[in-house]
Amino acid sequence: MMDWILPKRLDNSFPGHPAVVWIFVALTLVTLGRSLFHMFAPDGGAQSVAHIPLSTYPAAASSTIIFVFALWGLSQLLMGLIYVVALIRYRGLIPLLLLLMAAEYAGRMLIATYRVLETTATPPGAVADHLTLPLALILLAFCHPRFRKG
Repeated sequence: MMDWILPKRLDNSFPGHPAVVWIFVALTLVTLGRSLFHMFAPDGGAQSVAHIPLSTYPAAASSTIIFVFALWGLSQLLMGLIYVVALIRYRGLIPLLLLLMAAEYAGRMLIATYRVLETTATPPGAVADHLTLPLALILLAFCHPRFRKG
């Protein structure tokens, strides 16, 4: 029943609509780009992107926040590399990876409801969470074999 999410045989065949693969490429590039920015930007993107007022915190606190953003970047890089492997060799994993992506973004939104993050403006990631979650779920639906073209 759910063989299209957890295939019995893992290969490079994709069960659903081919457009899903191309949108997944775009999501992969965004994931890799964000990861590298969080890892290598001087502030890890904490102040420049997420609008966390690092300059108002003690130096040790700011350094800790930047470190955590770099660790988050590493996690994103590893996920992005798994996405790349799926795109190159194991496209049958794309439905499962979209399910995990949806779970991650839903988790971010859930955590944001009970953990307060002091910012000076709305971080673009907060907006992206509300867009990426439904996008991942829609893409997951189009992974079903009934949407395969041809």
